[in-house]
Amino acid sequence: MEFSFFHGKITRTTCEELLSKKGKNGSYLIRESESVEGALCLCVFFENLIYTYRIFREQQGYFRIQTAEGVPERIFRTLKDLIYNYEKPNQGLITNLRYPVEKSKASQRSLRFKSGKDGIYDEIGDSDYIAVLP
Repeated sequence: MEFSFFHGKITRTTCEELLSKKGKNGSYLIRESESVEGALCLCVFFENLIYTYRIFREQQGYFRIQTAEGVPERIFRTLKDLIYNYEKPNQGLITNLRYPVEKSKASQRSLRFKSGKDGIYDEIGDSDYIAVLP
């Protein structure tokens, strides 16, 4: 996922630490759910509490979010559309999304390296190396 506020597989505790450190109402991040395989969690900081909303990927590739009871269910074409919608007040979350908690650049680089998506190794061949004498 290409969003700077997507933290991947972090624990709920780590998520709470990151959001509490930011400490602003409306701070948010997205992480993978620990308990529901394939689901994402939108985690929002408000009044020193963390509110977690599950995001499900539908068969057609659309995104559905669980919000407050009584709020009509909405489906979004992209995750970007979902975030954009909930940046507006009174959409069914505890507060609107205001401050994305971005993943550190070092973490993003190490994740790309571990997943083999760095691209550097695709461009380097054996002919690019020279023997270095001791």
